[in-house]
Amino acid sequence: MTQFTLLFAGILGGLAIVFGAFGAHALKKILSDEQLKSFETGVKYQMYHALVLLLIGFHFDLNTRLEKYMVYSFMAGVLLFSFSIYGLVILSANNKKLTFLGPITPLGGLLLIIGWGLLFVVILNAGK
Repeated sequence: MTQFTLLFAGILGGLAIVFGAFGAHALKKILSDEQLKSFETGVKYQMYHALVLLLIGFHFDLNTRLEKYMVYSFMAGVLLFSFSIYGLVILSANNKKLTFLGPITPLGGLLLIIGWGLLFVVILNAGK
């Protein structure tokens, strides 16, 4: 589980750099300022959580169910949150809409919040 978490974190971090550069250069020409800000929010949250997953992977054994749920919450949360934002922004720039993507973003945010809550509980239990 630890190696998977670290690999996933590395992929998320690398993709955040790629998407950030893509947004700053290629998309800057076709997105409005508001759309670009939304895209950048997705990139920032993706990078923040890639770093969190790296720290978790290096600090915890990830053997308990609680630790695994924490990692899965962060992973699913960042995928749903950031990637739904990317989809919404790029599609809206092309005057297309996939209405099912709208509710996915807050669901991803909720999973990220759950991941942070579980991290709190895991750290609290580590002191026992």
